[in-house]
Amino acid sequence: MSHGIVLSVSGKGGVGKTTFTALLIRELIGLGKYEVLAIDADPSMNLSTVLGCRVGETVGDLVDRLSRETDSEEIDATLEQMIWEIVAENRAFDLLSMGFTEREGCYCTVNRVLARIIDSLTMLYDIVLIDAEAGLEHISRRTDRDVDAFFIITDPSKMGFLTVSRIIDLTKKLHINFKDIYLVGNRFPKNAEEMLYNFAKEIGVQCVASLPLDENISRFNLLGKSILELPENSAIIAPLKNIVKNYIQPLL
Repeated sequence: MSHGIVLSVSGKGGVGKTTFTALLIRELIGLGKYEVLAIDADPSMNLSTVLGCRVGETVGDLVDRLSRETDSEEIDATLEQMIWEIVAENRAFDLLSMGFTEREGCYCTVNRVLARIIDSLTMLYDIVLIDAEAGLEHISRRTDRDVDAFFIITDPSKMGFLTVSRIIDLTKKLHINFKDIYLVGNRFPKNAEEMLYNFAKEIGVQCVASLPLDENISRFNLLGKSILELPENSAIIAPLKNIVKNYIQPLL
């Protein structure tokens, strides 16, 4: 298999980043012709809940276990060999949860592991889709390198827009070479869409969708139902299909 593609989703906490990631997974596996790996790189680990699937051991758990059993100099090499043991296989996609580690009191180790194994993962999957941690930490630690399409999500708020601007500025300062960076508005009323697209022009990023507030999403989240079961006629589905068709499939 040739190298697959890497997609990453970022944004301020609470803007719907994880829901957007889950919806992309829904559409990609619905095409029925791609091997998909979802990586939950947010320590809050909400992606599995939104998708309605179970998670066993995380990379953070593995780091903590190895730190008790293995010499510290050998942990990184051992991690690379054992990472495949904790990939959760689901019917239509696989899931790797990064979790967090008590070993360092931060997210540095699991971020370093993720950055190092991306090349190996893209040899095994057509699409690797990363739900990144909220905010700027993952970018400052360079875990989004080698990303083909970087989607930044914002809600209709000043803080959402400000976070997008800061993310863009940081990618430039760190000289991170994303092949494509896209802006996605989430839960935007019609009377705020012009502001969204004007903002995208100001920061020099293409806005690929303004996603509506979808009552089905709210209901599924409240009931704990898998987003994979979202009805096809849900308001948010059509713009998601457009994103997959025009901005993801051409990369494959």
